[in-house]
Amino acid sequence: MKKVILTLIISLGVTGVAFAKGDAAAGKSKATTCAACHGATGVSPAPNWPNLAGQGERYLIKQITEIKDGDRSVPEMMPFVSALTKQDIEDLAAFYASQPAPQGATDAKYVSVGEALYRGGDAKKGIPACSSCHSPTGKGNFLAGFPSLAGQKSDYTAKQLRDLREGDRTNDGDTKIMRTIAEKMSNKEIEAVSHYISGLR
Repeated sequence: MKKVILTLIISLGVTGVAFAKGDAAAGKSKATTCAACHGATGVSPAPNWPNLAGQGERYLIKQITEIKDGDRSVPEMMPFVSALTKQDIEDLAAFYASQPAPQGATDAKYVSVGEALYRGGDAKKGIPACSSCHSPTGKGNFLAGFPSLAGQKSDYTAKQLRDLREGDRTNDGDTKIMRTIAEKMSNKEIEAVSHYISGLR
């Protein structure tokens, strides 16, 4: 547990470096091709596609770039990102980051387990509190590049945790922060914390 927390602290320190700023107005125009899946303002109409509104620029730039470069496998995204330039990616990230974050809701049956994991983790299993990186309100840490989770689609979050656990998603860095955590989570815990996160504001 101490090793995981130390890794989180070290990662927070080394990732807090300057990054390029995009043009939100230009990004709005470029985002028209993204709207079918992610919504006109970055709030997805589908449960399995992520909300992008209110997400940190640093995180969005990283994810779009890594999907384009093949470091994160999302085949359905390739036709849309393959031709994007560095400036395009920065502009898109600036646009989505400027949009109001979505407001979600949590099913009461998931609150007990989900809240306990999110706020306190599970010391016996070596799972740190999600809030230690993603903040008590789920807004993330944009300077460090840790994503906002508040209001995110529960189906999407659960899939990402399962993919990290099974090794199908590996772009959490050399420290394997999220893979290390997800490997210790049961399906019930993943479902509960994903639903709890969707209701954070």
